Amino acid sequence: MTKRDLAIIAAVVLAGASAVFAAEKPAIVPRPAQMQVLDGSFKVTAATPVLYTDKQAMATAEYLATVLAPATGFKLAASQATASSQNSILLTTANADRSLGEEGYELDVSANGIVVKAPSAAGLFYGCQTLRQLLPPAILADTLQSGIEWNVPAVKIRDMPRYAWRGMMLDPARHFLPVASVKTFIDYMTLHKLNTLHWHLTDDQGWRIEIREYPALTTLGSVRSESPKRGNRNAGDGQPYGPFFYTEAQILDVVAYAATRHITIVPEIEMPGHGLAALTAYPDLSCTGGPFKLRTRWGVEDDVYCAGNDKTLEFNKTVLSRVMTLFPGKFIHIGGDECPKVRWNKCPKCQARIKANGLKDSTGLQSWFVRQIDQFVISKGRRIIGWDEILEGGLEPSAAVMGWRGVKGGIEAANAGHDVVMASTSHCYFDYGQSKQPGEQETIGGLLTLAKAYSFEPTPAALAPEKKKHILGVQCNLWSEYFFEPKNVEFGAFPRACALSEVAWTPAEQRNFDDFWNRMATHGKRLDALQINWRRLTPDQKNP
Repeated sequence: MTKRDLAIIAAVVLAGASAVFAAEKPAIVPRPAQMQVLDGSFKVTAATPVLYTDKQAMATAEYLATVLAPATGFKLAASQATASSQNSILLTTANADRSLGEEGYELDVSANGIVVKAPSAAGLFYGCQTLRQLLPPAILADTLQSGIEWNVPAVKIRDMPRYAWRGMMLDPARHFLPVASVKTFIDYMTLHKLNTLHWHLTDDQGWRIEIREYPALTTLGSVRSESPKRGNRNAGDGQPYGPFFYTEAQILDVVAYAATRHITIVPEIEMPGHGLAALTAYPDLSCTGGPFKLRTRWGVEDDVYCAGNDKTLEFNKTVLSRVMTLFPGKFIHIGGDECPKVRWNKCPKCQARIKANGLKDSTGLQSWFVRQIDQFVISKGRRIIGWDEILEGGLEPSAAVMGWRGVKGGIEAANAGHDVVMASTSHCYFDYGQSKQPGEQETIGGLLTLAKAYSFEPTPAALAPEKKKHILGVQCNLWSEYFFEPKNVEFGAFPRACALSEVAWTPAEQRNFDDFWNRMATHGKRLDALQINWRRLTPDQKNP
């Protein structure tokens, strides 16, 4: 036997030893800020107790026991911790490191047990999402998975999010999403540590929220005569669509469901543009008096709320008052985008409003309208957020801006002292196609690959250091013109939502697309276990 043969044998033996003894790096998405992989593992069995030390930890312990049950078949009742917590899953806020912030956590796994420690219930919750991903992917199935050992690799993790706003936007205005589908989507967000659901509830093609003071919004405003035909957007399908809307009771149910998962819902009520559904129900809120019908095609509508009409302000304030009783979060989204001035330029009431307030033109009128709404929302102890067009003409200091037309609007807003959520068309519009290959579902157009989504940097380098604090976070938008059913929404969202979660959570210096791509081989099995209709990985998605 030659020296070369001996060297080959030695290499094979060493490689085998490495495969046996080296700890495999867990494929966690989003990637934790700090993770040390250790030797050994902890086996979760039917006898493993889920323990909590305090009231803050109790609800999360009960949640964890509940979500582990379907796949394992284990009835892991949560209970108060005693002096001994060996061979258990322990959740605690005792002696937690406060520097982790409101959403950070520490997770220690050894052969003796699992400890999740955090300063708050939210941090414990996110630690449990990481724990779910440390278990075999089948843990996410909603039916019993037989023959699996539920081993958790030994690790020490210290983790916290980069951004406070980690969002996704759903748009039931174009194609409605049933309550069950919205809750399921919230669960998908939960696994990926996303914490803000932007719910786009009104547009020219449908009004989707019950407002008891204005019943015609749902009796008339939630029904359109037809929609664009699938596969031929220039033709109608001839099928009435609606009535589809969420009742107040359903809204409260979804808001409460999201809150148990530490997700805040931000409602969007469009104004002064994109209001044709409301004008169909109440034409006296328009410049021309109507009559109107909901748009049966996608795009932008010239008929908008009459900004010179006092009734318009009264209507929108009443609507927002009702909305604020349903949604307890600090932010109310008022849209503010794509408002043509065609009607205002010819409307006597609007022109009189411009003259009476010393405004320059109809653009100034939009700014005046937004300020009236802004001041009203402030008086209720809340804050508005709107698309970056609301910057035109100036804003109250507390108003926040959602930058969608590239990053320019976000930079302008931050430089002016406004808080910003980055949601750029270039990286965050998940209604765009993911590939040019055959088999893609119908989209609005464009191309936004997985690599492109992952490459987004929400805090522009052009911002001065003292202005970067205004970047609250990042959000992707799932506009639903071509998401006909919930399965289409899932296909548009995933796996790009996985990339977004890492953009939003993971420290910039820890992000690496090749590493993310490799982790997706395992994470894809989790998406399968959840029965998500996700877009499978193909080499062209590596192209930016």
